[in-house]
Amino acid sequence: MRSPILLLVFLLVAGCASQATRLPEPVAIAPCACPMPEMPKPAEKPLQPAEWSELPGWGGEDLGAAFDGFLTTCHSLGRQELWEATCTAARSADRSDLRGWFEAWLRPWQLANPDGSREGLVTGYYEPVVNGSRRRSKAYPIPVFGPPEDMITVDLGSLYPELKHLKLRGRLDGRRLVPYYPRAEWARQEAQRANSALLWLDDPVDFFFLQIQGSGQVQLDDGSRVRIGYADQNGQPYRSIGKWLIEQGELRADQASMGGIKGWVKANPGRAQELLNNNPSVVFFRELPVEGSGPPGALGLPLLPERSIAVDPRITPLGAPVWLVTTRPLSEIPLQRLMLALDTGGAIRGPVRADFYWGSGADAGEHAGRMRQKGRMWALLPRTYAPK
Repeated sequence: MRSPILLLVFLLVAGCASQATRLPEPVAIAPCACPMPEMPKPAEKPLQPAEWSELPGWGGEDLGAAFDGFLTTCHSLGRQELWEATCTAARSADRSDLRGWFEAWLRPWQLANPDGSREGLVTGYYEPVVNGSRRRSKAYPIPVFGPPEDMITVDLGSLYPELKHLKLRGRLDGRRLVPYYPRAEWARQEAQRANSALLWLDDPVDFFFLQIQGSGQVQLDDGSRVRIGYADQNGQPYRSIGKWLIEQGELRADQASMGGIKGWVKANPGRAQELLNNNPSVVFFRELPVEGSGPPGALGLPLLPERSIAVDPRITPLGAPVWLVTTRPLSEIPLQRLMLALDTGGAIRGPVRADFYWGSGADAGEHAGRMRQKGRMWALLPRTYAPK
């Protein structure tokens, strides 16, 4: 994620650089036989109009599950002027011809990168299930915290519309707003903040990976189960611990999976915190009941296993159906499916970029951990949609 602080510094520097400066007097220059440099091509618009016939696999998809999910999103989308008529029509759609309904009410727009390419990265995520307790003990020493009271969040979009979807997080140091604690400093404070912990877990690495996913279920020692969902983040950038292990020569690239990292920690328990501290980002949680098909996404609606994706909301409207063309993890087997853009993520940036939600538990985690595929995307938007 681009740092809001760096972005503000860039804007300030750019503003200063745009002021007029005094130039020296012109001098005569001999003609140059060098070829003129090519002017850069204008950036491609991220949404390009397309035809239904251009969508690979569209004719063979069973649209029932995605349509049911779309009806649910209409509880939120239907309040927007763009989607109002479409959502009204969806409630009385002829389910025997859902393909005809989609083609009548929506139009495909292919996602394109600024350089004009139409292919991007599709990764996977899931909802982990970890072990925990409501009481701290030797078996459950790892605290789960909600957003700290001393963390200040500034919505930059409320001050500068061009910075929509960007937030600045920090803390007060006297009268100054400074960055909030990175992971290494936060870890040193956990003991004194213990009374405010929501839950206690048994494994720091499992909790670390749960933070990366953004939500998870906790199997409590009393037999009950709760869900914890993303509530906030400390504003520090995410850095890959797998990449750090590769750079240190501790693991090869093909070993830096979730399982490989856990194996390294088991063999090097004294360096676990050193490893985790290389990612300064910390996620804070809220407790939720275990209900619905999955954890709530960015719209507050439950994620649908294998039918939901996280997208960049600056480009792909949240709640929109998206035709995704990719392949299954570590294979060339086609995965062509109608998805719903129900979530966002700090690493999900750019037009042709998606994170595929696989569901809950170990099997979903296996699929998610292996998924790093090429893919193409088409947003299906109401026919009244007009790009700005």
